[in-house]
Amino acid sequence: MRLRAFVLKVALPLIILALGGFAMVALIGSRGAPQREQTAAAGALVETMKARRSTHRVIIIATGTVQARSEAALAPQVSGRIVETSSDLLVGGLFEKGDLLFAIENADYRLAVQRAQAALTRTQLDLQTMQGQARVARREWERLGLDGDPDPLVLYEPQLESARADVKSAQAQLDQALLDLERTRISAPFNGRIARKEVDLGQYVNAGSTAVLFAGTDRAEVIIPLPIEDLARLKIPHPGAERPGSEALVRLRLGTAVFEWSGRIARSLGEVDPQGRMARVVVNIIDPYNLKQTWPAENPSLEPGMFVTVELKGEYLDDVVPLPRKALRSNDSVWIASEQNTLKIRPVEVVHREEQIVYVRGDIEEGDRIILTPLPGAAAGMKLRQRKENR
Repeated sequence: MRLRAFVLKVALPLIILALGGFAMVALIGSRGAPQREQTAAAGALVETMKARRSTHRVIIIATGTVQARSEAALAPQVSGRIVETSSDLLVGGLFEKGDLLFAIENADYRLAVQRAQAALTRTQLDLQTMQGQARVARREWERLGLDGDPDPLVLYEPQLESARADVKSAQAQLDQALLDLERTRISAPFNGRIARKEVDLGQYVNAGSTAVLFAGTDRAEVIIPLPIEDLARLKIPHPGAERPGSEALVRLRLGTAVFEWSGRIARSLGEVDPQGRMARVVVNIIDPYNLKQTWPAENPSLEPGMFVTVELKGEYLDDVVPLPRKALRSNDSVWIASEQNTLKIRPVEVVHREEQIVYVRGDIEEGDRIILTPLPGAAAGMKLRQRKENR
């Protein structure tokens, strides 16, 4: 029993291990050497697009804030108590040119006109009296038949000049009194709205004190900053020039709705921001409040302070290739996949840059495959394989 137990527990496992070892040695000895295979380099995987030459109109996107084109601080030229106001004399009230804003009590000014008229009548009578005396003096001199010219004092010439001067002075005083009376009524100088008011019915106002801030409604302006290089692509009118400025499309976003107005570049402010090196141009918009139904009825008022996006339409670029910005490499070059699927490096001239697209000219043929994929360590002649081609 002991011998049998010894064989099962010790001898049998040793025998199995020995047989396994012999078998492994036999298998290793019978295995042949592996065959070497030559694999070709697949090349870098790239995404490409075909180059297409075209004519492109430069579109420049900018932003700015709407402001009134015309704005005036209106102040009465005479003093007095306000006795009449328009029902629209409120902030935001709309007026047409010539509409009454408010009127100042005019009793004192009407009395001044009457006094001036009386003074003018009196001086005119004095002049007529002096003219009669002068005529009598001349006839008397001629009747006496004296030689030589009479003394001016004899003919009342100095007195006549003084009387004529008195008439002119009285006439000027009457004109001034009539003008002051007219100035008691303050009217809108142009089509506009009340941006701010400082007066109301019954209030006493002094000549020269600001009563209302009046902003025009016929036109609005948007001042937008632009890189200096973009100015060459736009038409900017110069003073006295008849050529209109570049077209502009003004967009206002209110929630999910977008509203549009047409405009044009009116002028440049003629200065460059020394910090951002940006020039500033002014876009003019007609009828921003839609009072003349220039724009669709659903358009809201384009009011001062609103932030808008402006799309400027510049010159046309002929024979350019539009490319995504990622296709432009360092030193203004592009990578092209050759017919042999190798990399070529071509220098280009960047004609214009937009937010996502650049427009280039150079040694690029129609249909060339432009590489879009970044390749670390890229070099001319690098082997490529194409992932897909963008149309």
